[in-house]
Amino acid sequence: MALIVQKYGGTSVGDLDRIKNVAARVAKSFDEGNDVVVVLSAMTGVTDTLLAMAHQASGKPCKRELDVLLSTGEQTTVSLMAMALQDMGYKAESLLGFQADIHTDNGAGKARIMSIGGGRIKALLAEKKIVVVAGFQGVDVDGNITTLGRGGSDTSAVAIAASIKADACEIYTDVDGIYTTDPRICDKARKLDRISYDEMLEMASLGAKVLQIRSVGFAKKYNVPIHVRSSFNEEKGTMVVNEDSGMEQLVVSGITLDKNEARITVKRVPDQPGVSAKIFSPLAKAGIQVDMIIQNTRSGGETDLTFTVTKTDYREAIDITKAVAKELGGKEVLVADDIAKVSVIGVGMKNHSGVASRMFQSLADENINIRLITTSEIRISCVIDERYAELAVRILHNEFFKDEE
Repeated sequence: MALIVQKYGGTSVGDLDRIKNVAARVAKSFDEGNDVVVVLSAMTGVTDTLLAMAHQASGKPCKRELDVLLSTGEQTTVSLMAMALQDMGYKAESLLGFQADIHTDNGAGKARIMSIGGGRIKALLAEKKIVVVAGFQGVDVDGNITTLGRGGSDTSAVAIAASIKADACEIYTDVDGIYTTDPRICDKARKLDRISYDEMLEMASLGAKVLQIRSVGFAKKYNVPIHVRSSFNEEKGTMVVNEDSGMEQLVVSGITLDKNEARITVKRVPDQPGVSAKIFSPLAKAGIQVDMIIQNTRSGGETDLTFTVTKTDYREAIDITKAVAKELGGKEVLVADDIAKVSVIGVGMKNHSGVASRMFQSLADENINIRLITTSEIRISCVIDERYAELAVRILHNEFFKDEE
């Protein structure tokens, strides 16, 4: 017997028939002798519909009330799931975030989990009940309902698994695991049997949409094994676990693509201490995350500074950067939003040389120019023109996985 947390995303519970199918899968796991906690997202499209309604009601909806509204999506799915399980003859009980003691900070719309009191969940499990918990939501110190942002149900599930010391956290999605790259771009992509937390963190931060990055961070911190599986078949998926020596035999584990990038260049600002801080501090204050940063020194005591932000933030980032550049005496601010970031990732890169040269040569052979480069111990990322993005993914996949096809 094991203690298992299962999380099902919006497509898995998209309508009543799918909710009943998930209930049957949950019941099967329970019948195998497992204690089961189920964490659910809202039905597909419900959150977007609620957001649209909010903006019809108000030109600028209050963030607190938005959280109250958006949390009703998960409230609907958990109650329907509990009813479906009860109709099948199982004891089941639904809990909203505050009832499951999921405590967050007060960051409305993007709250972070501070703690989870697992007592009530454990008590219901002791009564041999299947516990169905609303993902994506919690409660702050003032008793306000909060939501965790997009993908927050993954984070809820892993955090609950950590708090009740579950044996595993199964994340059910519309894909059957984690692939070497996006199968929609490269038909030679293959499913990985396992991947390390660090590799998954890199992949999640670089465009892979299978797992939310905060959920992987929780899993690594509390050593919660994650099993990414399809909710539409019974096949084994991909395990996300601690790194082991066997993983290093595969030099590269995955290739990611992120088209949500824009590049900003500040031309000819003074090359002196404090200039970078004056440019990036206002961006940080506005909550804009900067990714790559490159500085090119000019003669005459001047420098050019280039950095990337998400396309979501780049218009606000341009306004802030132009104001700072004018204050510093910069000559020009250039912008490019027709770029993409392609990355190769693998813990095996720690002990194998030549990955960068193979990556750069493969792109050069197809006449793809590299605009920016950044690296970590297990990752190399290149910014290229967006029109070459998918071609670059296929080229790099062929370079690093051709021996396994």
